[in-house]
Amino acid sequence: MLDAKIEFLKQTGFYLLGAGFIADGGWKYAVMIAVSLVLLYLAIKKQFEPLLLIGIAFGMLLTNLPGAGLYNQALWDAFMTEGSAHYHDYGYILANGGLLDFLYIGVKTCIYPCLIFIGIGAMTDFGPLISNPKSLLLGAAAQVGIFATFIGAKFLGFTGLEAASVGIIGGADGPTAIFVTSKLAPHILGPIAVAAYSYMALVPVIQPPIMKLLTTKKEREIVMKPLREVSKTEKILFPIVVTIFVALLVPSATPLVGCLMLGNLWKECGVAERLCKTAQNELMNIVTIFLGISVGATATAGTFLNTTREIVNIGGTKINMLRLPTLEIIVLGVVAFGVATACGILFAKLMNLFTKNKINPLIGSAGVSAVPMAARVSQMVGQKSNPSNFLLMHAMGPNVAGVIGSAIAAGALIAIFG
Repeated sequence: MLDAKIEFLKQTGFYLLGAGFIADGGWKYAVMIAVSLVLLYLAIKKQFEPLLLIGIAFGMLLTNLPGAGLYNQALWDAFMTEGSAHYHDYGYILANGGLLDFLYIGVKTCIYPCLIFIGIGAMTDFGPLISNPKSLLLGAAAQVGIFATFIGAKFLGFTGLEAASVGIIGGADGPTAIFVTSKLAPHILGPIAVAAYSYMALVPVIQPPIMKLLTTKKEREIVMKPLREVSKTEKILFPIVVTIFVALLVPSATPLVGCLMLGNLWKECGVAERLCKTAQNELMNIVTIFLGISVGATATAGTFLNTTREIVNIGGTKINMLRLPTLEIIVLGVVAFGVATACGILFAKLMNLFTKNKINPLIGSAGVSAVPMAARVSQMVGQKSNPSNFLLMHAMGPNVAGVIGSAIAAGALIAIFG
């Protein structure tokens, strides 16, 4: 009886966590549990992207509870290793995995990000972009943040696949970041997702200082002409034309852009109201639950707190340095947001040199695809300089253009490195 009790105690998470501390490494689980609790606090108390961050944080908590067996990184390592007997064998995952392993299949196969894009499309009004096509250029300019961060990540020693995944954070689009990372560098999906959604929530904090630094008070006071009214026919044709064009230009971006435009077509056609409402509500809510929990599950102690010592070639000099990939990703993430914001503003200022009707440079910052938060920030900063100015609808043009731009950039990175 005593042996049975001892054996039972050895199966408890308390014992496993304590034994892990003794064997060196259990402290990582304790740290990850603490990190998940902090994220839950930020999501609930501070309302940082709560709809998804709560799921991510709780998934992180579940995967780092010793002995639970809900997510098994070793199974996915075998799944991803070429030459392994279980390389790309989903049957192996289904036969041996836990609950979160099953849910993660939806991330790995990129089902969840595409379904979320259907919901985003069903909630998006492309009217401001159609009314002012020039705003597409502002959305494109903001994507420079993706490629600038890619270069920075390569400079720090990330592989091409990892650098592409880190760079996509600059698109300010969580589903796109997850889509790219799950294809190119799934082993850093946890840090990428946490960084992407945390910084999306911090857009009102990150962007205003950059906007004020790069513009004068006179520029922030510019009043733009009202947008023309867009016809229903234009709104119906837009998703069809964009899907055809993007699919022919960057075929690998078709899953994201196609789903985005399908959702938008349901919204604008006027004859599929029931499907549009389902995409906006039930579908988005269900997929958000699955996506958050399964992405959070990838933030295991072994991957999230991984440290390596590598010989890194910096400026022609080889340096033996201790690397903290997760910390580097978080730092590069905020750099990506900052560069994307700055590029959108600076390009708007450049356009003003050649256009008769001046653009308020503040709307260039909305080129990051954090819809509609970035557009609201443009409105907020603009009204502080000119209370009678209303930039929201003007900013929505580059904002929704950024969604398309980040998806195209994602497709380009996958085409190059995938």
